[in-house]
Amino acid sequence: MPATRFVLASMIAVMAARPASAQEWIEYQNKDDGFKVVFPYEPKINDTVWVTEQGYVLPARIYSAETSSGRYSMTVVDYTGIERLGMERSQKCPVGAETCQGQPAGGLRSVIGPGYATQDIRDAIVYATFKYLQKDVRVTEYLWNWQDLVEGHQLQLTNTADQSRTYLYISMHENKLYIQDATVPKGYPEPGLFQQSLGYVDKDGNGIRYQAIYSNQFHGLRIDPVPPRVGQAPPAPPAAAR
Repeated sequence: MPATRFVLASMIAVMAARPASAQEWIEYQNKDDGFKVVFPYEPKINDTVWVTEQGYVLPARIYSAETSSGRYSMTVVDYTGIERLGMERSQKCPVGAETCQGQPAGGLRSVIGPGYATQDIRDAIVYATFKYLQKDVRVTEYLWNWQDLVEGHQLQLTNTADQSRTYLYISMHENKLYIQDATVPKGYPEPGLFQQSLGYVDKDGNGIRYQAIYSNQFHGLRIDPVPPRVGQAPPAPPAAAR
């Protein structure tokens, strides 16, 4: 988010000026899962699974670190193989069972998809948000936002039991779901460095910064062309518009 980049750069500059013994936070990057974020130290990595709203079991990883000031995690769920699972489910359905088959072909394939797999991609951010809202929490902020022009949901929650605060940014990029979660004890400051450091990287580790809003349900599914990155020429307009 543009208003926070200068703050983040200033905070990193201050950290860099400290003695080596005081340098704890590091910028962690993972090319396979396509993100970068600042952690207090090298995060632990746990392989797990994520059950989607439509019941698909997808591979996921949780990157996490914990200090006395809070718990920090990035969960990445890989939706890229869900269409294959949707086709497998659809082919096993009885003939005419649309609620099982979804739309493996036809005009609504790009909306619903085989076995409702495409709809599951479209629903991923909302469903992940809903899972947090089901907890024993009070919502103090819930809004649409973006990081590096990748859209997502931003939330702040207060735990009813211990009054700890959870700060979330839930986004989706290239059919991968990203859940950035920082939880701090009652009375502790906001985890601004962690929150503001999220970025997306390509397979070569290059940072991705778009020139327009990236929405996975249109650009990740290639219904619309992916917005050009900063430094790239915008796509040529259609011939009819010239």
